[in-house]
Amino acid sequence: MYIQVNGAPVYAYTGGKPFDPAKPTVVFIHGVLNDHSVWILQSRHLAHHGWNVLAIDLPGHGRSGGQPPVSVEDAADFVLALLKAMGIDQAALAGHSFGSLIALEAAARAPAHVSHLALVGAAFPMKVSPALLEASVNAPEKAIHMVNVFSHSTLCPPPSALGPGTWLYGSSRALMRRVLASNPDVNVFHTGFKACDSYANGEHAMAAVHCPTLFLIGRHDQMTPPKSARALAAHARLAQVVEVNAGHALMTEAPDEVLFALRDFLNG
Repeated sequence: MYIQVNGAPVYAYTGGKPFDPAKPTVVFIHGVLNDHSVWILQSRHLAHHGWNVLAIDLPGHGRSGGQPPVSVEDAADFVLALLKAMGIDQAALAGHSFGSLIALEAAARAPAHVSHLALVGAAFPMKVSPALLEASVNAPEKAIHMVNVFSHSTLCPPPSALGPGTWLYGSSRALMRRVLASNPDVNVFHTGFKACDSYANGEHAMAAVHCPTLFLIGRHDQMTPPKSARALAAHARLAQVVEVNAGHALMTEAPDEVLFALRDFLNG
């Protein structure tokens, strides 16, 4: 479905179910150079088990119009504007990587409007190496390769990932190329990385969050190391930490484990 937010159309995957104001809502927020599809298993399951699902494409990414957010704070304001546009008083937020920082900041800015906070592949600070920042501008194909090497811990996906014969590296590279090409006017690769690298409010934001918070960690994550996620969790009031056998691409490397952790957390 499309939602008008700040004067631009925003795409949200609903898991094949119409939005029902009587049901609780969960908003899924993707990371750098990703889109709503990275949440396909988790979002579709929850949509068919009692939840409204809004798995969004961030502004200027994929199917969404508007300008890409240039900071975590800018993106958090967009998420809150999305809730207002849909008339949602309170929602659960689930974010991966860059999306986890966005969800965190949104929950800190409007704690009364967030019922649950799920941070997947999170870290603070979320620094990006100068080499990767430079490559995202001048050699994006090289940067895409680097990110995929750092994000995956296995060559072979589990049976419930994207389907038999899936090559995780190849499918992820194809997605990243597609999202990069979706906005010829702005380099959303560099913009997203720069926003992650520049975000400085993580600990203060975490302390301002009132709702239960799930930290979903990949044991072999090289992009957002588990120790950085656990350090952030130490500042949370109501933290639950779940570690799964995956790298940074948790949703495809450990799809069932991520689904079960989210399901149990949201329904707990």
